[in-house]
Amino acid sequence: MTQPPVLSLQGITKRFGSLTANDSISIDVVPGRIHCLLGENGAGKSTLMNILFGLLEPDEGRIMLGDDLLKVTNPKEAMAAGIGMVHQHFMLIPVFTVAENMVLGYEPGKAGLLDINAARERVRELSARYKLDVDPDALVENLPVGIQQRVEILKALANDATYLIFDEPTAVLTPQEIDELMVVMKALRDEGRAIVFITHKLREVREVADDITVIRRGAVVGQADPGDSEGELASMMVGRAVELTVDKAPAEPGEPRLVVNDLTVASPSGQLAVDHLSLDVRGGEIVCIAGVQGNGQTELAQTLLGTMTPVSGSAKLDGVEISRSKPAKTIAAGLGYVPEDRHRDGFVGEFSIAENLVINNLDEFSRFGSLDLKRIADNAVERIEEFDIRSGSHTQPVRSLSGGNQQKVVLARELSRDLSLLIASQPTRGVDVGAIEFLHKRLVEERDRGTAVLIVSTELEEVESLADRIAVMYRGKIVGIVEPDTPRDVLGLMMAGIPYEDAVASAEEARA
Repeated sequence: MTQPPVLSLQGITKRFGSLTANDSISIDVVPGRIHCLLGENGAGKSTLMNILFGLLEPDEGRIMLGDDLLKVTNPKEAMAAGIGMVHQHFMLIPVFTVAENMVLGYEPGKAGLLDINAARERVRELSARYKLDVDPDALVENLPVGIQQRVEILKALANDATYLIFDEPTAVLTPQEIDELMVVMKALRDEGRAIVFITHKLREVREVADDITVIRRGAVVGQADPGDSEGELASMMVGRAVELTVDKAPAEPGEPRLVVNDLTVASPSGQLAVDHLSLDVRGGEIVCIAGVQGNGQTELAQTLLGTMTPVSGSAKLDGVEISRSKPAKTIAAGLGYVPEDRHRDGFVGEFSIAENLVINNLDEFSRFGSLDLKRIADNAVERIEEFDIRSGSHTQPVRSLSGGNQQKVVLARELSRDLSLLIASQPTRGVDVGAIEFLHKRLVEERDRGTAVLIVSTELEEVESLADRIAVMYRGKIVGIVEPDTPRDVLGLMMAGIPYEDAVASAEEARA
């Protein structure tokens, strides 16, 4: 069998206005190898692969397939060249079956009629070959996210792709599903396919990579070795030494400050998002809610803030009911809130750093009905120094800051008040490793002040590092509350809905 040619990206540059997302990037994608593109969110990895898959066109540079120039202006041309992409955000039609999604765009059949039996058979064939158990007749909307991920992979394989791009494929998977995906990727590599694996998770890189290219701020900063430590990889990503472990003393929890009792919340569609959930968080401890995204964590946090109203049950903060209060009243009661989507809910991008730092506490920065601009500016200068917000001036618009510095602005605003409870949803999403180190330190400091801290995170490493207790959430319920040293495989089974005792037994059996 003839070895497929190397796919080369040469001098790829892509600009969006004044932002250079890719700056003269060159990489080789070699059949029979897994090439990891390592870099923080916003480094330019996905932009580069969207160019390769025909979703974007480069401003400069070229793509070569062996000795031939490859012009890719749309995904159909990319697929014709043997390039497949497993997208971070699934490109599936929920109301279609697996088989229908698989063949969308190149439907088998004659005289304009779809041969659905041929499509089903293709699903069964590929599922068996790669041990990706998928029912061809299942509706995608009824499938768990881990199975939807398999459908995305099968879609790429159905087109006989030689060059496969996996764009942050583990973001919505349990630890067991991640391990299964790693096995599939290695099997595809061993068949002679070329794999490009985009990630910012260091453990996954070291698990599967043959080649590692590190990208920082749109440019290649070097090649790494799979044998390098996580610390060495992190240092390449941010350009300095980074402490990856959270330094914290044992918690000294007091009385419960947040008490959630039998809380039930319906989503806008009428389905139960939070299902008779009970939980307490004590002052001086960090409780982390672990789980695959989409299991009610968002609705729980929004209900505690006051932007959603529960169907039944209660949530009390220091003995005062908050689940049916308006956000302004809840915030005044001592709740700090770091939303999961900072761009939509965390700040006003056009406002300055100074304005965003007081946006939910204007009464304190007003005199005789007018804003005290000097106090607002003085506060900003103090917070910028305290939280190491990298900026030119306190008058700089927040939208012009990096993701990590935007998140520091949100956290600085919330931690500048005396809090009873801090809720932080995905506190380090889209944040570089260096900023994560700082944000984790501040969350632990807030715990040590006696605040009850509730963190919602899909990053298991973050949960294990920060938590004093871990509450695992699945389909709106708390499956169990466990210690932070609970084995990863047990946590993974709980994240799939298996109760703690059963998860322990299953994990022990699997190890044996």
